[in-house]
Order: sequence, then C-alpha cells, then structure tokens
Amino acid sequence: MVTSISLQDRLSDAIAPYRQQVDYLEIRLEQSESTTIAYRGRQLDAVDRSFSLAGGIRACHQGGWSFVTFNGLADLSSRVEEAISQAKLIGRETTQLASITPIQDYVAVELAQDPRGISLEAKRQLIETYNQILLEFDPRIQTTMTSYSDRFGTTYFANSLGTSIAQERLDVSGRFGVVARGEGNVVRQGFESIHSRTDYDVLRGIEAQVQSAAERAVRQLEAKPVKGGQYTVVLDPYLAGVFIHEAFGHLSEADFVYENPRMQELLVLGMPIAISQLNVVDDATLPGLPGSLKYDDEGVPAQRKYLIKDGVLTQRLHSRETAGKMREQPTGNARALSAAYPPIVRMTNTGIESGDQSFEQMVSNIEEGVYAVRMLGGQTNGELFTFAAAEGYMIRDGKLAEPVSDVTLSGNVFQTMKDIEAIGNDAIYRNGGCGKGGQSPLPVSVGGPHVRINNVVVGGR
Repeated sequence: MVTSISLQDRLSDAIAPYRQQVDYLEIRLEQSESTTIAYRGRQLDAVDRSFSLAGGIRACHQGGWSFVTFNGLADLSSRVEEAISQAKLIGRETTQLASITPIQDYVAVELAQDPRGISLEAKRQLIETYNQILLEFDPRIQTTMTSYSDRFGTTYFANSLGTSIAQERLDVSGRFGVVARGEGNVVRQGFESIHSRTDYDVLRGIEAQVQSAAERAVRQLEAKPVKGGQYTVVLDPYLAGVFIHEAFGHLSEADFVYENPRMQELLVLGMPIAISQLNVVDDATLPGLPGSLKYDDEGVPAQRKYLIKDGVLTQRLHSRETAGKMREQPTGNARALSAAYPPIVRMTNTGIESGDQSFEQMVSNIEEGVYAVRMLGGQTNGELFTFAAAEGYMIRDGKLAEPVSDVTLSGNVFQTMKDIEAIGNDAIYRNGGCGKGGQSPLPVSVGGPHVRINNVVVGGR
C-alpha cells in the first residue's frame, strides 16, 4: 500500500518537469471506500461495497483549459503530457488566475464511531428496522425509499505553484422516504435525512425522526388544496434555506454572473438588493456540515463570506479563474464532485442569518396567510423561481389552522427579498445535495430561520 505522504510527493514530482510548459498545472487523486444499502418497500434493493482510485489533471495555457482523468499511477506522466498538449491546442487568450499562497497540509478526519468498523450485516439490520417503522406506520403507506450510505475518502492535491494538500473526508447518511395514497388516488410524499461527517452513531436511536417522514405524508392526505392567490407567507427554516440557496445562491456563483450580461447589471457589488435586516452567508468553516471544508479543490482556504450584508450585495462566490477575470478575491468555492470531475464554482453551507423575531411574533398579526414547510420540488430561471412546499398550513387570525396541499410559491427573487417583513431568531442548517454542470449531488447545507414574506403568489388547484 502506498503511503499518503509518498502519494503527495508523487503528485508533486509528476508536476515538477512541466512547470514551465504551461501557465498552470494541477493533479488531484482520490482514494475512497464506500457502502450503500437501500430498501424499496419490503424489498432489499441494493447492497454495494466499493473501493476506488481515480484522479484528474487540469492544465491551463493562454486561457485554454484541459481536463484529463486517470485511474492508476503507472501512466501519470503520459496523462500529464496529454493534458498539457490539449490546453495548448485551445489556448488563444491570456490566462487570468487570482494569485494564492502555496500551502502544504494534511487534514485528517476527527472520527467518533468509524463506520468502517461496523459489519455490513449490522448496517443492513439497522436500516431494515427503520424501513419497517415506515412500512407499518399506516396502511395508506404504499411504499418506502430507505437507504444508508457511508464514504471515506482521501483526496491528494498538488499544483505547479507548490501547493501540496491531502484532505480526508467521511460522510455517513440515512435517507428515509415514503409514498402515501389516500381517497381519490391522492398521493403524498414525506422525507427525512440524517448526516454526519464524523460518527456512525448519529444513525442510532432516531426512530421518532424516521417516523416523522411517514407522519408528514399521511397528514397531507387529509389536506385540501390551497386557494390560489397572494398571501403573506411564512417559510419554515428548511424552506427558507432552500429558497436562498436555489433562488439567490446560484446567482452569486461568479461563473454565472461573468457569462450573463443581465446579471452583471443586476448584481453590482455595493448595491442594496434586499431589506436592511437580511444577511446571507456562504460559510465553509462551520464545523461538521456537508458543505464544510478546510480547502477547496484548488487549494484555496475555506472562508465565511457575506453575500448580502445588511441588505447590500457584498460578495460573490469565486474560483481562481472567475476571481482573476473579475478582479476580485478568490473565496474557496471551486469544488468538484470527485477527483474525476473538474472543479467549478459551487456553494458550501449557504443560509440566512437569524433575526430577532420568534415564530409566534411572526404569525400573531396575520389575518390570513400560509405557512409553507419544507420543499417538495422547484425550479429557477434567472431571477424567477417556483417552489412546491412539502406541507402547508393556513394561518388565520394569528394562529396555525387547517393543513393545505398543492402549495407552490413563485416570484422574482429580488422583489421577494425586498418583500421580507420579518426574520426569525431560530436559524438552523440542514444537509442537502446540489446539482450543477453535470456534477450531482454535491454535499451542501442550506440554512435559515423562519422568514415572513408579503405578497407572495401562491398557486393551488
């Protein structure tokens, strides 16, 4: 077995002869081992145990990028030469990369209960127990989608600037979903997920949390469709986090802004774009979350960034290339799904900071409104968005009332951020997965408190 230190040295040694041949060169290599167990209904649907070694080489010359993958070290030099020749074929401009300080580091995982020490049978029995809880909760539960996964990987990175970094990463996840069918063939879904970066034991003793997925689905079977119209809407913390990630976070990714003249006009740094109480962060330094990291996939240190501070657009998310082209600072947001993919500009842990109101204060003076909980699905198109809430409740005379279904929220993100009336004091982060550029699901977190918004278009049936 090749040791981790020699792997780092080997990547640096592979780059050394070619430093002067291109403007920039990097190699990433990832060793990983993973387990997946999945149930669909009563059927054991998948059991997979895998080990992999894969890598990618990026070269840049005169603004032209190439990316070459490999799955063994024997032909590393020839793959480096291939990447260099491809970059030279397409480079016709000027390479613009923000400067960074070379770093040498090894980042180890601080393990609690290591899943690699738990037998495959014990993992299967645990997930089967949770699957049974969902199946037996109510006769209207038609099927389940229950899965367990763990993955431990080490990524080795070296570039032509002298950076040499190794980072270990552990992800342990449980996902629990149900489909319930009621009268008139009404179908509702419920989901719950658990994640840890350090500890298998996070999945033990979570019966009540698992069951909540079934409770939500069955509860929605009794709900009547909401009457479409404009309402004051209160988003729960999960939906508030998804909203800011999907509707605004992607607009903050600098590759999107750089390639979109309209967004360059709308997203001028220093411009007020929301109410003064709104603060939005992208923070890779928060401990233990799926989007947390010490260095991004270009060797840039992780940071806490205020995308919006006191309602003013203050920063955007960058790779070294977008930062260089836009004459801004790199932010540590170049991320790849694995070493077999090139890093692109991605979010980490993105959320709305807490405000000063309790949930009870928020709803107390709403005569008629909608409380939207979690997200079932949605889409964005530039600054326009549409989201479907997983659950909904009417708010009447300052109190939660009957459940409602088919709650879809739509609008313009910039107008919606100005229509925010109150921000709760109860921000939390939840794990998620983000898709972009064919790389999905990239681990991220979405966060926020309860948020109250005026004049939201709510569609029902």
